[in-house]
Amino acid sequence: MPHSRWKIAAGLAALFASAGIFAGAARAQVSDADKELAHSIYKQLIEINTTDSVGSTTVAAEAMAKRLRDAGFPASDVQVLGPNDRKGNMVARIHGTGAKKPILFICHLDVVEAKREDWSIDPFTFTEKDGYFYGRGTGDIKDGDAILMATFIRLKKENYKPDRDLILALTADEEGGSFNGVEWLLKNHRDLIDAEFILNPDAGGFELDKGKHTVVGIQAAEKMYQDYELKVTNPGGHSSLPTSSNAIYELANALVKLQRFQFPLELTDVTRTYFARESPIVGGQVGDDMKAILSVPPDHFAVDRLSAIPYYNARLRTTCVATRLDGGHANNALPGMAKANVNCRVIPGHSPDEIQATLTQVIEDPNVTLTQVQSGAIRARTAPPSPLRPDVMGALESVSKQMWPEAIVIPVMDAGASDGAISRGFGVPTYGVPGVFMDIDDDRSHGRDERIRISAFYEGLDFYYRFTKALSSAQ
Repeated sequence: MPHSRWKIAAGLAALFASAGIFAGAARAQVSDADKELAHSIYKQLIEINTTDSVGSTTVAAEAMAKRLRDAGFPASDVQVLGPNDRKGNMVARIHGTGAKKPILFICHLDVVEAKREDWSIDPFTFTEKDGYFYGRGTGDIKDGDAILMATFIRLKKENYKPDRDLILALTADEEGGSFNGVEWLLKNHRDLIDAEFILNPDAGGFELDKGKHTVVGIQAAEKMYQDYELKVTNPGGHSSLPTSSNAIYELANALVKLQRFQFPLELTDVTRTYFARESPIVGGQVGDDMKAILSVPPDHFAVDRLSAIPYYNARLRTTCVATRLDGGHANNALPGMAKANVNCRVIPGHSPDEIQATLTQVIEDPNVTLTQVQSGAIRARTAPPSPLRPDVMGALESVSKQMWPEAIVIPVMDAGASDGAISRGFGVPTYGVPGVFMDIDDDRSHGRDERIRISAFYEGLDFYYRFTKALSSAQ
């Protein structure tokens, strides 16, 4: 999961001093019973191993399906299905009036690998200490699974009748593996999950800086992941008789050309809005540069300065970087082969073929072959940005203002990739809305001792209940 991170300027407190900043601005809408339910679900999910190597999303999906049936969901509205017995996905539905097309909520059940020896605690034991929940998946993204589950159960018990169907899909293989659940469902059971748009807690960024709620980032676009293999072959020979042809040198020359190449500045509607709203928050020279790149033509000095900051550079253009090398077969032989992997993160709207053509032109060497590496569903689709829908943005602005009046709502384009890349590729607008605030300096997703704040989890529970109702209540 690709949580976005940016550093908020130190002057933020002064900027919002007149706004009456305090946590939990609106009265919480979550009872102790709701919290206990969410906590129970969260703990259960963390303690079910859903890694690709030895785990099973089916076990987790079946456990969640049972909870929904026990809460009063008809068996016909809760299904567990998948391509094999380890890669199950759960799909559930709350029926509405049908006045509008459904909303689909997606969240993956699988987690990245975690070794006990790498952690200070057991990664698959749900642990509470020092104001945090610890465990593999606490922040990526079983917090989202638990929050959505608890929200659906609460709405069902309230006999809530939305103006549209609400669909929940908890899925497999977002982090890796061969059976991505979102793609599998869209290909094989689209009727079960067909929706007007999708909400995904596993994207975007709700940012917490020194205890202050600063940014509510809604992901409306993400870069496409694509690998390319660069390869050079030649006859090789004995190392005592070097020749002018050397696969390693030729490959190195190609990589140096790529190192010196930079894709041009390319702003989308999402990134233009992002930089416009981010500039007054960041302030200083960086904030001024954000404004300057929005001018026509953009200030090239401002572009250069922002390009020197990796986080912002990733949002200014397509990027390609060498990530792996392999060459030769013996210390005393000329290399008959050398190859490298180049990983690209592509601005929406460009195809893998288009990027390949650009790289080929930059390398300009017929001895270097360049081929696309096919490695998974997320990497195979060109995903256009999702439109900034007034209903989604309006509901988000409204709920955010109720709960965190000091925070600024900002559309973002994630540099990484989530299941939203797949659903957008299938033509369904998708929005990354985490609900849970993460400390900007303490994102441990995929890492050692993964954790989130306990208070942030329960705020997220409150948020998704309000947000879901704001999007589905008859006006």
